[in-house]
Amino acid sequence: MADYSNDIMFITGGASGAGFGQAQVFGRAGAAIVVADIRREAVDEAVAKLSAEGIRAHGIQLDICDRAAYTAAADEVERVFGRTITILSNTAGVNSFGPVERTTYDDYDWIIDVNLNGVINGMVTVVPRMIEAGVPAKIVTVSSLGGLGGSPLAAPYSAAKAAVVNLMESYSMSLSKYGIDVSVVCPANIKSNIADATKLRPVDKANSGYVENEASRASLESIHQHGMTPEILAQHIMNGLEAKQLYIIPYPECRGMVEARFNQILEAFPAMDTDPEAQMRADALMNWGANGAKVFFEEK
Repeated sequence: MADYSNDIMFITGGASGAGFGQAQVFGRAGAAIVVADIRREAVDEAVAKLSAEGIRAHGIQLDICDRAAYTAAADEVERVFGRTITILSNTAGVNSFGPVERTTYDDYDWIIDVNLNGVINGMVTVVPRMIEAGVPAKIVTVSSLGGLGGSPLAAPYSAAKAAVVNLMESYSMSLSKYGIDVSVVCPANIKSNIADATKLRPVDKANSGYVENEASRASLESIHQHGMTPEILAQHIMNGLEAKQLYIIPYPECRGMVEARFNQILEAFPAMDTDPEAQMRADALMNWGANGAKVFFEEK
């Protein structure tokens, strides 16, 4: 196992579930942990538990959808520890289930704001600081297997998580030259309290087309209670980061489902010899990628 004693790990949604599992596993490996979560009491409780184990921990109440607050949180980390974040874990997420045809603007705005815009805010806030620091760094973002395909009951969630996968692929291509490794985790079930996420839904985004009551939460809890424990998932994340894996998907039982989806996409491609201009288009793209795109990397 690598030594994380020189690392500062900033974990959104770090007060519970998958986030707290990472706090425990990486904290025990020596990392200083910053628990960032929207729930003040949960932050304090998480920091107390970590500190009781001898883990260096600091808590920040943070709404990841608030860009100014995110900047303030990054500034606070640098004041407290004297340097910037070296491991960013974008873990905070919410979900709500219901038929896609009943989805409201508020359903989209809330779910996509947290699951996608919250990640974007973390990247735009922290990545430039990592580059300026000039030390090896890591970014891990928790997406979902739901981001590798559509869902008739979780369309906004799946759409946001699909965007997150794509976004991490893009950052991975760009940040390696700075010594920053990027990974994206696609879990299936996690033993967590995400079923209670609707309790944190903002009042200005409360108009939902979904059924949200004790029965619906109990139904979700019946699934999540059989999920992978946060600590085991966190160990898979640590292993994936150390192996510099872009994709971390520690659910072998789901391989067939993902494979079928990508095979369906591949089957949509016609054979090259059916289109006489196909090779010309391919050559143009390759040449542009190798040479023409360089202009976009010039400094402003």
